[in-house]
Amino acid sequence: MKQFYDKLVKTRHYLHQHPELSGQEYETTAFLKRYLQDLGIKILDTGLETGLIAEIGQGKPVIALRADIDALPILEQTGLPYASQNPGVMHACGHDFHQASLLGAAELLKAMEEDLQGTVRLIFQPAEETSQGASQVLATGLLDDVVAIIGFHNMPQLKAGQIALKAGAMMAGVEKFKVTVEGVSSHAARPDLGVDTVLTLISMIQNLQALVSRTVSPFEPVVLSVTHIEAGATWNVLPQNGFFEGTIRCFNPELQKRLKADFIRIVEHTAENFGAKVSIVWDQTPPVTYNDLELAELIFENSQNIGELLPAQPSSAGEDFAFYQEKIPGVFAFIGSNGAADAPDLHHDSMMIDDTAFQVSVPYYVENALFLLKHYKK
Repeated sequence: MKQFYDKLVKTRHYLHQHPELSGQEYETTAFLKRYLQDLGIKILDTGLETGLIAEIGQGKPVIALRADIDALPILEQTGLPYASQNPGVMHACGHDFHQASLLGAAELLKAMEEDLQGTVRLIFQPAEETSQGASQVLATGLLDDVVAIIGFHNMPQLKAGQIALKAGAMMAGVEKFKVTVEGVSSHAARPDLGVDTVLTLISMIQNLQALVSRTVSPFEPVVLSVTHIEAGATWNVLPQNGFFEGTIRCFNPELQKRLKADFIRIVEHTAENFGAKVSIVWDQTPPVTYNDLELAELIFENSQNIGELLPAQPSSAGEDFAFYQEKIPGVFAFIGSNGAADAPDLHHDSMMIDDTAFQVSVPYYVENALFLLKHYKK
C-alpha cells in the first residue's frame, strides 16, 4: 500500500499548489475528471459549472461519499515546497486533503466494483466555503435516490490516526445577518426634527443581547455576535442610514429557527418604536450539521478498527454538508490531520496537514461505503 499512499500524497501536493476559489474550481474539476477517467470511473452529466459527480457499481442501494474542493482567499505562509502557486489563494481548510482522500477511495472501490452490492456515488463538491455548493449538487437531482451520505472534515487539533464522531450535532447552524436602518437626517443640534438612526441601531443591538441571555437555557450553547457597525460621516449630522451585521450560531435545529424569528421580531419592533424603517438580509448559510442518530451509531461501530475513535466535541464553525443531511440520512466525522500542540487551525495561513492522515481518511470512506451498501441491501 505504500505506493498507493505515496501517489495520494503526490496528488494532494499538486492540488495544494493549484487552489481555486469557490465557484472558480475549473482546473481542479478538469484534473479530477482526468484522474477518475484514467481509473475507468463513470462521470455523470450534472450541468454543474464546477465540481462533479461520479459513480462506481450499479443498482440499489445508492450511497454517497462527499468531498469539497474549493480553497480560501488567503496568502499562504507555510514555506512548504508545494505551497500555493496562486498568490492570495490557499487550501487553508484542507479541501485538498479531502478530495485526494476521495480519489484514493474511488481507486480502491473501483478495483472491487464487480463485488459491490449497489452503487457508490462520488461527490466532488464546489463552493463549500460560500455555502452554495451543496445546494447546487442537490439541485441536479442526482442525490434523489441516495439512501445515506457520509463525509468528513480534517481537524488539525486531532492527531493523524484519530477519528472523532458522535450522533446529533457536529457543527453549528449558522445565520449571517445584515440589518439596515433608515431614519431621517437632521442637524445634531435638532434631533427632534429627525429620526435618530444611530440610537435605533444601538437600541437594536442592546435589545438583541437579551435574546440569548434571557430566552435560551444556559445549557444550550448559543452565540449571537454583532461584528460590524456603520453609520454617519461627520460629528454634527444625524445620519439617514446605517447598518450592523453579524452571526448567530447554535447546535439545536429547532432553536435556530426560533432565534431567527425572535431576532426579526425584536429588530422590527425596535425600529417601529423609533419611527425608523428597517430591512434584514440573511445570507445563505448552513443549518446544524446533525448526524442521523441511528446511522451515526452504525458508522461509529463500523469505524472502530479504522483509527483511534474518539467522541467528537462539536465545532462552532459551519459546514454546508448540513444541507445534504436535511434531505438524506448523513454522518459527518472529524479526522485528525496534525495534532501538534501549536498546530495552526483551519483557515490559518500556516495550516498544514500530516499526510499520514490518509491512512485513516481513505479507509473511512471505503469501509463505511461497503458497510452501508450491505446494510441497506437487507
